[in-house]
Amino acid sequence: MADEATGTGAGTTGATGTSGATGVTGSARVDAWIWSVRLTKTRSVAATACRAGHVKVNGERAKPAQVVRAGDEVRLFHAGRERIVVVKRPVTKRVGAPVAAECFVDNSPPAPTRIEAEVVGVRDRGTGRPTKRDRREIESLRGGGRGR
Repeated sequence: MADEATGTGAGTTGATGTSGATGVTGSARVDAWIWSVRLTKTRSVAATACRAGHVKVNGERAKPAQVVRAGDEVRLFHAGRERIVVVKRPVTKRVGAPVAAECFVDNSPPAPTRIEAEVVGVRDRGTGRPTKRDRREIESLRGGGRGR
């Protein structure tokens, strides 16, 4: 018979606090959570982003093994844009897209449109290496340059 006051017995899942096959826990590693809710394609990409300083949890740089809990704010800079999400439900196993959407609140700024993303000068394919004159024109368009 299970002791309901302490939560031990046949109905519990052990010391880790996982429940069932979905991998829902009270907390999760930040790299596993980012991968589980489909913010990155692979867990190794999530861990690499953490090591590179592209992931912040509650404003602090996160290591891959840092724990996230419900209510934490996770900022991820990936694929040229910043994602700002609030953890609603920490999961450790990868879940389907509809379930993943329920695990966080997305507070990210809207993705740039195709025109905004193409602000960087695009050279025609096969035109070769830019000349010194081309390079100076590109720098002046980007707002750099030395004022010559």
